[in-house]
Amino acid sequence: MPRDRTVHDPDMDGTDAQRPGRADAPSRDPGEHPHPARPLMTYALIGCCCLVFLIGPASGLVPSYGTGQALQEARSAYFNQWGVVPRTLLSGAVRPLAAPLTALFLHGNWLHLLGNLLFLFVFGGLVEQRMGPVRFALFYLGTGYVAMLCYAAAHPASGETLVGASGAISAVLGAFLYLHPHARVTSVFPFLYFLPLRFPAWVVLLFWLTVQWLAARQDGDGPGVAYLAHVVGFTLGFVYAWLCYRRAKVTGPTPASEGETPP
Repeated sequence: MPRDRTVHDPDMDGTDAQRPGRADAPSRDPGEHPHPARPLMTYALIGCCCLVFLIGPASGLVPSYGTGQALQEARSAYFNQWGVVPRTLLSGAVRPLAAPLTALFLHGNWLHLLGNLLFLFVFGGLVEQRMGPVRFALFYLGTGYVAMLCYAAAHPASGETLVGASGAISAVLGAFLYLHPHARVTSVFPFLYFLPLRFPAWVVLLFWLTVQWLAARQDGDGPGVAYLAHVVGFTLGFVYAWLCYRRAKVTGPTPASEGETPP
């Protein structure tokens, strides 16, 4: 599942977020036009994250950043400049207040990037189609900002750098749970010999949220996964969707998610 990462110099030694499995495209849920518009904002956010990663030192593809120790130092400086450092964010200075927005487009390594964007691609489209592209973009940026701010407030003395889009993507998952609870998600569970199984979205997402909440209780100030940002983001997304769409009536044919054909 998506994850924000607290970056530790110089080795980027965060651990991967615990997740219930790999999710493929969810099946359709009642409530929208049979031929909805393409989720262009979701694609744009994915494209921005990829572009920022490719031109930064974390990708390892830009020769000007050097190799070996020079690359590690460049990566450390890059994340310190554009990522969120809790003790700096809460120092009262104005410039660090923009850091949560820039940090949403940074990722620590290829696995971090691809893991986050997979879930944005799978779940973001249907949420965007329900909200509209402009509202979805503001929702994504706003919830991601608040998720990082809450993590910083919980760890005000931390000097570790926080990067990643998973606070925002967790909010997308929370909104998806409210908007499409009966959609079915194909998941692969290692402890079940990687058998692909289909579950209702509410089962998979609530299981994931429980795992994140339990892990967040063990969160420290050191490097690792920012589980608290996941919990905050998910909660914000669910509450936002509930407040804005609780009176909306679900009618009409079922929408098609990514990779599926409308009925």
